[in-house]
Amino acid sequence: MKPSSLQILYEDNHIIAVNKGSSDIVQGDKTGDTPLSELVKAYLKQKYNKPGEVFLGVVHRLDRPVSGVLLFARTSKALTRLNDMFRNREVTKTYWAVVKEKPQAPEGRLEHYLIRNEIQNKSKAYDAPRSGAKPAVLTYRLLVHSDAYNLLEVSLETGRHHQIRSQLAHIGCPIKGDLKYGFPRSNAHGGISLHARSLDFIHPVSKKAVHITAPVPQDDALWRFFENALTEPA
Repeated sequence: MKPSSLQILYEDNHIIAVNKGSSDIVQGDKTGDTPLSELVKAYLKQKYNKPGEVFLGVVHRLDRPVSGVLLFARTSKALTRLNDMFRNREVTKTYWAVVKEKPQAPEGRLEHYLIRNEIQNKSKAYDAPRSGAKPAVLTYRLLVHSDAYNLLEVSLETGRHHQIRSQLAHIGCPIKGDLKYGFPRSNAHGGISLHARSLDFIHPVSKKAVHITAPVPQDDALWRFFENALTEPA
């Protein structure tokens, strides 16, 4: 992936948002693959002819197999304020998830207690509190369905490790392609069918409302089917 191939969703002097692919990593890891943070830096350096090192702050992360809106800070002022906003849950994060099994109710609120296994890089959801577990809360609603799959819109109230993946799996609705959480088959592209659809927040500097939406992966026919089903006029 080259800087020129980045899909920029929003950009101003203080923040920049890109549409992350399901195989992209946010920051460097043991794989040695080039992270999105470095690609965005290269993009900014090239676009604005910046000498020396380009400042870019990582505000939040998405799991590698997840696609969608990824926000970065271009200034230290924006980074500090955005970090506080994410910590104080002042940013609304909305996801789309494709599952095979329908939840028992078309919409609802899930409250569980998650324990993270560092060795397995996995979280397990429990119905009742237990030692070492952290509360995890999300709301969901069924948006549309095909003959075989269902599209859920998920909003997070807490931000736990693998929260959506583990909570949906716990109610019998593992995300399509998510082998780690019980889906029987992988996706052709290797990612999972979880997409960070949008972010809503107050701009850390201008104080204006910002809404950023990420188009679904265009190389996935099922994603395109669901997006079209929701955007076509009745």
